[in-house]
Amino acid sequence: MAQRRVTLAQVAEEAGVSSTTASFVLSGRTDMRISPDAQRRVREASDRLGYRPNLTARGLRTKVTHTFGLVSDIIASSGYAGEIIRGAVDEAATHQHMLFVGETQGDADLERQLVQELFDRQVDGLVYAVLGPRPCVPPETLRHRPAVLLQCIADGFDLPKVMPDDAQAGRESARALMVVGHREGVYAIGAHHRTEAHPAGIPAGLARMNGVEEVMAEHGTRLAGALQCTWEPAEGFAAVRSLLDSGVRPRALICANDRVAMGAYQALQEDGLRIPEDTSVVSVDNSDLATWLRPALSSVDLPYYEMGRLSVRLLAEPGDANGVHRVPMRMVARDSVAAPAG
Repeated sequence: MAQRRVTLAQVAEEAGVSSTTASFVLSGRTDMRISPDAQRRVREASDRLGYRPNLTARGLRTKVTHTFGLVSDIIASSGYAGEIIRGAVDEAATHQHMLFVGETQGDADLERQLVQELFDRQVDGLVYAVLGPRPCVPPETLRHRPAVLLQCIADGFDLPKVMPDDAQAGRESARALMVVGHREGVYAIGAHHRTEAHPAGIPAGLARMNGVEEVMAEHGTRLAGALQCTWEPAEGFAAVRSLLDSGVRPRALICANDRVAMGAYQALQEDGLRIPEDTSVVSVDNSDLATWLRPALSSVDLPYYEMGRLSVRLLAEPGDANGVHRVPMRMVARDSVAAPAG
């Protein structure tokens, strides 16, 4: 037979005080005149009986449930970007909140259902997250609820928005090459990558290219070329292979991400070019690939964990939080960059 829940009235009776006094003590109220002895007796009785507050009932009274929600498309199952979840969980814990996580796999009906059910359960706020910065249309429900948009570019939603600083990623990539003397023969592989959904180029790629061009202009130079390809190893290989087949020997490559860099490595090494002695390579992601490649790849860190934490912090400590909050990105220098030969 299941053990019956210990009630506040039982704690009060055990401690020899009123239920009101027991409630004040166990809720941490300090504005009431309750003797230290009575406080001690209530806490000891609570411990002895194994009392646990009814959080559902408390939430109905206070309108605070100490829970947050996070709804994403495919972040939870995407491996590396799952660090967003870990950061969000850790930040929720620092505010004594639980985090409920739901994943939609891009199903709009399921998304609306999850968002509504979380608010029906009276979560204190919700993070709406997508994998990679991109335009999206959040559920209308969020307009009138405490919510934060993570990597979601949504016009008309007056909510806090958390984004990686992709322009800074571009600046860091270019700066890593400029500081060792690269001025000529620098190519961008992947660049801003146009797709059917983003005919002008994907937002992260566009921002990164802006950052690259800004730093190179500061040093009186510019890219020798920009090759478009999807951000996958095979496409990175094909793009660099086509460059080499045209007779170009690049001094340095700025790759859209570590997967593109992996393909670039293969193409360069097949052609007998050494990294970094002949060609320096930098990238963005700082995924496990960056440490597995040989030589280890210099790559700008994507701050997934920090973005998860900041999103929940903006729910817990809203203040005047509306607007875009860009999370800094830093270069993790390894062995793939050297001064240009000769």
